Amino acid sequence: MSGPATIQDFLALVRQSGLVEERTLTELMQRCSRLPEPLDTPFKLAGQMVKETLLTHFQADQLLQGRWRRFSIGRYKVLDQLGAGGMGAVYLCEHKHMRRRVAVKVLPIARTINSSCLERFYREARAIAALNHPNIVRAYDIDQDEALHFMAMEYVEGASLQDHVRRHGPLSPLQAVHYMRQAAHGLQHVYESGLVHRDIKPGNVLVDLTGSVKILDLGLARFYQDEADDVSVRHDEQVLGTVDYLSPEQALNSHDVDIRSDIYSLGCTIYYCLTGKPPFQDGTAAQKLIWHQTRHPKAIKHFRNDVPRDLVRLLDRAMAKRPRDRFQTPAELVEALGKLALLSGETRSDKASRTLTKPHQWWPKPRRWEWRWRWLEVALGALLLLGSAALLLVLLYMTWSGAK
Repeated sequence: MSGPATIQDFLALVRQSGLVEERTLTELMQRCSRLPEPLDTPFKLAGQMVKETLLTHFQADQLLQGRWRRFSIGRYKVLDQLGAGGMGAVYLCEHKHMRRRVAVKVLPIARTINSSCLERFYREARAIAALNHPNIVRAYDIDQDEALHFMAMEYVEGASLQDHVRRHGPLSPLQAVHYMRQAAHGLQHVYESGLVHRDIKPGNVLVDLTGSVKILDLGLARFYQDEADDVSVRHDEQVLGTVDYLSPEQALNSHDVDIRSDIYSLGCTIYYCLTGKPPFQDGTAAQKLIWHQTRHPKAIKHFRNDVPRDLVRLLDRAMAKRPRDRFQTPAELVEALGKLALLSGETRSDKASRTLTKPHQWWPKPRRWEWRWRWLEVALGALLLLGSAALLLVLLYMTWSGAK
């Protein structure tokens, strides 16, 4: 699909998209004609429309690529794309009449052919509708626009724990505890509502601009008291979830897990937040499934020594291999987190010699042999520089002697 070559082509696409009214376009072109620098290309005109908030950057980029369809999903106007994956794309949208911004999750049309995907999509909406908690992303609406099935959810302005760690490095122990407590509060509500999430991971735990945690993506959740509700049983799907954060029992059978499986996954999530790595970083998916059942992850002290021992012991219990050895409910985990000395300031972790929460310590340090090679490179560079300078002096001297 080719983009517009002229201003008129671009304006035609804008009209077809329905994003800007005709009267507003006419007024825009009149204003542009009085500008000192003419807007003589589609790119310049698109930039002016973004500057005047007539288009968003996402809308302008799509139009410049020649795409004018699907800027409207049901009663919502598409403003931006927040993310995309195998199970659908998520867009930042605005209700056309209420002007409320929401996150709209769209199921790909190709996925609607699969009855399992379509049923799970609607079951996710049912699961979110059963929940009402400040630490859970809320759902407002589910509907269909021609062949598109979509769900409107609460828009959380912030980033997931996964994105936060990737951009800024591992969390401090105090940050990790605060986020874990909030996530556990949300999971307790999930548990009391008769649900199991089954896909707790850093990418599904959001932190907004105020520091509040929101759990999202209940696409794999199930009502454990309602056997008829389990889509995975009817479609013979044995293992569901993300292998890096999957509990040992869920790796064997996703149908029979309870809230203790979510506690294990939350423990793995906080392990990632403290170390920057999942419990088992290397290996195939099959190997990781086995290691979750048979191995213990590398101790946090191998990465850093500023994590208090009582927090390490708490994570060890949350990530115990046998469900009966873990915290039995998220509320029990919340209570244990509240007793940590870290929250009362009774910790010496601020005097630790090794931490991953400072930028110069988060980025990997060169190994000793790497330093040797760097010194060799510096020495060779200096020799080459001196040799070049000496050669230049010789040439200058010879030139001067010849001229004399």
